[in-house]
Amino acid sequence: MSYAVIQTGGKQYKVKSGEILKIEKLPNLKPDSKIEFKEILAYGDNKIIEIGAPTIQGAKVEANLIKNSKNRTILIFKKRRRQNSRRKNGHRQQYSMIKINKIFSKDGKLLSEAEKILKPSKKEVPEKKASK
Repeated sequence: MSYAVIQTGGKQYKVKSGEILKIEKLPNLKPDSKIEFKEILAYGDNKIIEIGAPTIQGAKVEANLIKNSKNRTILIFKKRRRQNSRRKNGHRQQYSMIKINKIFSKDGKLLSEAEKILKPSKKEVPEKKASK
C-alpha cells in the first residue's frame, strides 16, 4: 500500500489513497473541487521509500474537497481566585475535510489510486399483495 507524507497548513500528514482527513481550512474552495498538494516530503510503499530534501520535485497528491466546516466548541475559562475576576470564551477552529484520490511519483507515474465507490441503483421492489 503506497503512502505519501504531505505538508499543508503548517502540519505534516501521512496519507494513503482513499483516506479521509481533516486539515486546516483551505480558503476559496467549493465542495467537490479538486486539490493538488505539491509539497511532498516523502512517498513509498512496503519495499521502497523516496525522501525529499526538503521536498520531492514533480511528486503530487490529488484530493477532493468534501466540505469546509467548523470543529466543536472549545471553552476557554480563566479565573483569578479571590479577585472576583473570570472570563469565559469559546473557539471553533475551521477545517476542510478532504479525500485522497491519487498519489503520483516524481516522474509522474501513478503509485496508488482510491477505489471508486459505486452507488447502488434503486431497483423497483414489487409490492406484496395483501391476503385476506
